[in-house]
Amino acid sequence: MTLLDGGDLHYYDVTPDDSDLLPVIYHHGSPNVGEPPEPLYEAAAERGLRWIGYDRPGYGGSTPQPGRTVGHAAFDAEAVADVLGLEKFAVLGHSSGGAHALACAALAPERVIAAVSISGLAPYGSPGLDYFAGINPGGEAELRAATKGADALAKHLENSEFDPSMFVDEDWAELDGTWSWFNEIVGKAEASGPGPFIDDDVASVSPWGFDPATIERPTLIMHGTADRVVPIQHARWLAHAINGANLLEVEGAGHISVLRRATDALDWIAVQAATPAG
Repeated sequence: MTLLDGGDLHYYDVTPDDSDLLPVIYHHGSPNVGEPPEPLYEAAAERGLRWIGYDRPGYGGSTPQPGRTVGHAAFDAEAVADVLGLEKFAVLGHSSGGAHALACAALAPERVIAAVSISGLAPYGSPGLDYFAGINPGGEAELRAATKGADALAKHLENSEFDPSMFVDEDWAELDGTWSWFNEIVGKAEASGPGPFIDDDVASVSPWGFDPATIERPTLIMHGTADRVVPIQHARWLAHAINGANLLEVEGAGHISVLRRATDALDWIAVQAATPAG
């Protein structure tokens, strides 16, 4: 689709011919593209849910938008919903996509039925949060560079190496098994170059454009207690900040292996959709 500013936004609709299913707009991690999670297609359909997704600016088929905020995701999600004729939808995000899902709940509350953040970051500089504690060394260095801006992060990435300690053993097992799907998605994202990944990181540690405390829609925060990419204290901070949020801690799970419990999140969305508003 072409946006009002002339840029393109590439979106995905897994089951376009089944309008009876509840739309769930997926917000992807970094670096990923917006193809909804294929390992969950069947589980979503069984629960009456319809996957929709989109490439964040710069990834895949979407036009770059340097300087974008996390909050901008709400406008993109609404644009996708509008072109598909969807009045209401739920949102679910994984990793950096978690914050983008929360943006929709905060900035488009009249349309969002429920929001799920899995393995997601809390805002940088949040009072009472030790932001970097527990992050793997490579990830910490990357995010600290991001706090200095896009140029500093780009320079850092030129000289950095992948830190395998970011994943626990269970994560590696999932990446070799059910969630090997990520390997293909990351490859597609990296074809766009480092620009959108840099934009994601800088947006994560910059003002988000909304306060999670303003969220009033049903919210589920789901996180593995052994996550080394985004430590568990981020989830606990978000759950405390968002009034009425549900917190699901998955004992011993890491950043990817927490998705073994993703069907619990789909069950929760289905319950929210069936619960009368108010």
